[in-house]
Amino acid sequence: MSVFALGIELDGAGRHPAAWRRANHTPTESLSAKTLLKKVCAAENAGFTLATFDDSILPPSDGIRGRVDAVNRASFVAATTSTIGLVPVVETTYAEPFHTSSQLATLDYASRGRGGWIAARVGDPAAGRAWGRPIVTAQAELDREQHDSIEVVRRLWDSWEDDVVIRDYARGRFLDRDKLHYVDFEGETFTVKGPAIVSRPPQGQLVVFGTEADRDQVDVVLIADTDRDTAIDPANRGGGLTFIEIDVTLDTPHASAAERLAALNQYEQAPNPSRLEYRGTTSGFVELLTELAVHADGVRLFPTVIDEDLPALARYVLPALFRSGVAHRPVPGSRLRDSLGLARPVNRYSKV
Repeated sequence: MSVFALGIELDGAGRHPAAWRRANHTPTESLSAKTLLKKVCAAENAGFTLATFDDSILPPSDGIRGRVDAVNRASFVAATTSTIGLVPVVETTYAEPFHTSSQLATLDYASRGRGGWIAARVGDPAAGRAWGRPIVTAQAELDREQHDSIEVVRRLWDSWEDDVVIRDYARGRFLDRDKLHYVDFEGETFTVKGPAIVSRPPQGQLVVFGTEADRDQVDVVLIADTDRDTAIDPANRGGGLTFIEIDVTLDTPHASAAERLAALNQYEQAPNPSRLEYRGTTSGFVELLTELAVHADGVRLFPTVIDEDLPALARYVLPALFRSGVAHRPVPGSRLRDSLGLARPVNRYSKV
């Protein structure tokens, strides 16, 4: 693979429901700006390509039962970071795609072209009730909303051509009206006229992440499979980039991975894994990632406890990958698409 990107999930204190008990801050600081910035800066200094931020209109089901909107978190840290990509989850089932487009385009401006988007379905009926919308639970309907939302957001990002802004103060002309475009989308459950209220993002299109079912629409497919062979099987993929998701529990100087998990499970049992899982030494994890780099374009890591696993990743895992040339630090000033080897897309409405 020409690119092997390193992503890390930074929602909450970690993937384990009792992770907050091992955090380096008090529970009252879990949602603070200081705590968020500290985690993201630690990931950036370590050399991660991107950080992701999980989200839902519903509160977390365990641990600290609260979170700040993912786009707001990503936008907050945008001005104080310089290389790491910032990729929030925004659900598509009930959210208005016009607003999603505006929020994410603004994030791309705030981060100077380092924004991304994980488009996610939400099948919990409680989410529909929270939104005050008709409940959507059938898989076909969830897929339709996902497809239509991604399509609309992408059209809206292109509804302003790159050179639409004129700023001719002397003649009072500020926009070229011929380079603003209606998107004219008509779906089964909503219509969108357009154009957007935010000009085309610096990347043209933010990097869009999704599942295998979304491969035709997204830039990066996230593979969540507990079986390693299935996760890396090229027969299960089409074109585009593929990231493998991994739950990570590393040995630390004070306890082995098994001991750490056993201690956390005394408070609350971890759910059954839904993605590839690694427990063990940092050197063993370097070997696993080196092997995966032959088959995939990147990984998205879910640390068991961010404040314990991220330092181990930063000290022992990422430096080894950089030394061997398996992965590389993002270049300062580069955009997320550049870091992932993705070209800036041509505007679909531009006239040749």
